[in-house]
Amino acid sequence: MDSLFNLHKRYFVVTGASGLLGRQHCSAIIEYSGIPIAIDINNDALISLQNYLKSIYNVDIPIFNCSITDIDQLSIVKKQLEKEDIKISGIINNAAINPTVNSSGLSNLGRMEDYDLKQWDLELDVGLKGSYLVVRVFSDHLTSHLHNGVILNISSDLGLIAPDQRLYMDKSLDPNSKLQPVKPITYSVIKTGLIGMSRYFSTYFKGSVRSNTLCPGGVENNQGEEFKEKISKLIPLGRMAQINEYKGAIIFLLSDASSYMNGACIAIDGGRTVW
Repeated sequence: MDSLFNLHKRYFVVTGASGLLGRQHCSAIIEYSGIPIAIDINNDALISLQNYLKSIYNVDIPIFNCSITDIDQLSIVKKQLEKEDIKISGIINNAAINPTVNSSGLSNLGRMEDYDLKQWDLELDVGLKGSYLVVRVFSDHLTSHLHNGVILNISSDLGLIAPDQRLYMDKSLDPNSKLQPVKPITYSVIKTGLIGMSRYFSTYFKGSVRSNTLCPGGVENNQGEEFKEKISKLIPLGRMAQINEYKGAIIFLLSDASSYMNGACIAIDGGRTVW
């Protein structure tokens, strides 16, 4: 059984690698003998990630300070990898712009009626265009292995259901106030779009590349107690995810353990989307 999950000598691009879940994706790959190729626009965070992983696993992973919305920058990354005789076995499209919920509530107003169109363009560029460009640039790598290449798009439970805006309400404001914070429309558009993109890729490569989607639920990360209590009531398991609870799914979806899974969408959300 162990050989089914082994990622030995396989390289995986991880976008948004220095983010909350990106770091966990990189750790999981290393723990199963693979090598993450960490891509992020935040160079300082990338260096911190590289140093952290080296201190834990004694592995010096390749890092690239790169915008995934820029095809020329991605092409340079590809050329640098090829100089080292590295070909990508898989991609985790994880990069996203997501307003966070902290102890003070949602960090972005985000109302649909006056949503900043420049912000709309930026978020769709990163979440959808960027995910497409990464696959486009590395597609010949994915199809050049004896084993199938793998694409894994990271969507969300909110790629399957609408956001419950009651979670983000500010009690100090009138419930109907236009100043009430909401989860932005861009998040739903992007996370739903990634599911469609995965399905498109699952048939496009005619069996030489597997493409699937993971829809994680929210991760507990310094949110206020009131928010955690409200969202936990929407989840059959009665709590948010812990930061390490997606690592098993990541390895399953990247490895030969899921060799017959293609075009699938897996929700790991404590059961939230069944209600």
